[in-house]
Amino acid sequence: MGSVNFKGATRWYVLAVVVLVIDQLTKWWASAGLTYGDPWVITGFFNLTLLHNTGAAFSFLSDAGGWQRWFFGVVAIAVSVGLVIWLARLQAGKTLEALALALVLGGAVGNLVDRAVLGYVVDFLVVHYRHYYWPAFNIADSAICVGAALMIYDSLRGSRAAADN
Repeated sequence: MGSVNFKGATRWYVLAVVVLVIDQLTKWWASAGLTYGDPWVITGFFNLTLLHNTGAAFSFLSDAGGWQRWFFGVVAIAVSVGLVIWLARLQAGKTLEALALALVLGGAVGNLVDRAVLGYVVDFLVVHYRHYYWPAFNIADSAICVGAALMIYDSLRGSRAAADN
């Protein structure tokens, strides 16, 4: 990690904001245009279904009574602050790592906004095979997953390069 350089990380913060804006716009569209729980079939394996998730990923703790809203909010704030600092300390040239962090940051803040304002996260993307459904998700969740996958890939790539030396 290098010294703190928020200005050097500006383009990654902008990307995080772009993810946040796209996430919030699509959630607004889904909330305004879809009927809660009523699938809008797009293909045989994909539909749009407006759902509200009061829990974490895969609706974990969704029926915990309400305390989880604040717990997950605090966790999201802590993670977001950590990611902002991590990006500011990242060495120049760590493009893939910065991209991954920006995606996770934008997604975390997108879901945090929902929790803080609505008390739940708006989900509406549903992938399925016959009667086997993946839990509903949103653009923020997608950004977090892609960012996490890129971080794993970058880490494995770096481990492999270090082993070759």
